Amino acid sequence: MAPSRGLPLLRHISRVLLGPHGSIALARRAISSFTEKLASPANKVQSYISSSRDPFLNLSIEDHILRTSPPDSVILFLYTNRPCVVIGRNQNPWTEVNLAILNAAAWGGRAAEGTASPTIGHVDLVRRRSGGGAVFHDEGNVNWSITCPMADFTRDKHAEMVVRALRGLGIERARVNKRHDIVLDQGHEKRDVDPYDTHMTTYTTDEGALPRPLKVSGSAYKLTRARALHHATTLLASPNLHIIPQYLHSPAKTFIQAKGVESVSSPVGNIGLEIAPFQSCLQEEFATMYGKAGKHCIVETVGEDHLKIPEIKKGYDELRTKDWMWSQTPQFTLTLRPWDDIGIDMNVHHGVIKTFEITGARRSTGNLEKVRSVLLKQKLQDIHNWHDFLRSHVIPWDPESTMIADWLEKLVPVPELPNI
Repeated sequence: MAPSRGLPLLRHISRVLLGPHGSIALARRAISSFTEKLASPANKVQSYISSSRDPFLNLSIEDHILRTSPPDSVILFLYTNRPCVVIGRNQNPWTEVNLAILNAAAWGGRAAEGTASPTIGHVDLVRRRSGGGAVFHDEGNVNWSITCPMADFTRDKHAEMVVRALRGLGIERARVNKRHDIVLDQGHEKRDVDPYDTHMTTYTTDEGALPRPLKVSGSAYKLTRARALHHATTLLASPNLHIIPQYLHSPAKTFIQAKGVESVSSPVGNIGLEIAPFQSCLQEEFATMYGKAGKHCIVETVGEDHLKIPEIKKGYDELRTKDWMWSQTPQFTLTLRPWDDIGIDMNVHHGVIKTFEITGARRSTGNLEKVRSVLLKQKLQDIHNWHDFLRSHVIPWDPESTMIADWLEKLVPVPELPNI
């Protein structure tokens, strides 16, 4: 069904909501009634666009929607974040993110030696509440989120909805792949395919053949007993496409054995659309898909003022804490083979150093034992500079201690980012 069929419905809804004056008083009432409206059993189909670029706020509004909306309702939420790296709830930031350049970009400082620092300025680091892999957000990316009954959820259903919206905007190479991501086929030979098949295009190549499709949307999920949250990125026109791999490549990955979820790397690309037409077309497709049988579809804008809602503010504050960012990390072990007679074997559980062993010929020296004893039971989140921390506890300082501090600063930095 063509996406344009939902347009009259959306225009009518906008006129009803805004009225002839679009007054500030109406906006205030909308904020105060957001939770009430969201929770009403009468509102089966709802659609919201965020005017905020704050990733902590947008993720908190999204979680509020999941927790508050009726179990049989379906809600679309669209938002765009300022530059940030977002990792899954069960991921390890030291294996997924180049924290050294993230810190340098945030503070305008210098990255670790031998590492080029991108110049895009402040970059947030965020751990979301859903699973999935690490992604980079910026103003050229639209995030779409669907909250629906658990019984109606499939991993492809809403990705297929997005593909229909993209094809309605002329993006004929868009499809859903076997990993439930949205990709753009890069093939050159046209094949005869069903134009309504959202998993195949005329440019689809055989599995493993070149050229590989470009990933433009990756998904994550949060499932509860009654509700399902499916949210995803959509790379429309990111100006940072060329430097995203720098942020999502950790120099520590080969040295860490970790529990939790690892990201799967894929070549990415921009779709080449502006944000407003994509959001409008997706809302239309959503209204067409769910606005049947006389169901009234609520369409509204949310934003910074919604931080005044206590439940949203509580979630917002939690996402910005050190405990959420660092201590949620599943257990991992950092292993460095003896180099210049010194090696390291460090086990970390929920951000706390449980064991720290120094291996090699010099492991019995007094200062190395001091290093070991001071690090045991230490929270990583409280060490913002390994050299400064160890120097304040290990006296006298020596070359072996410097070597250990150098390695730890390079592989497990703990940036004190402005956001937490």
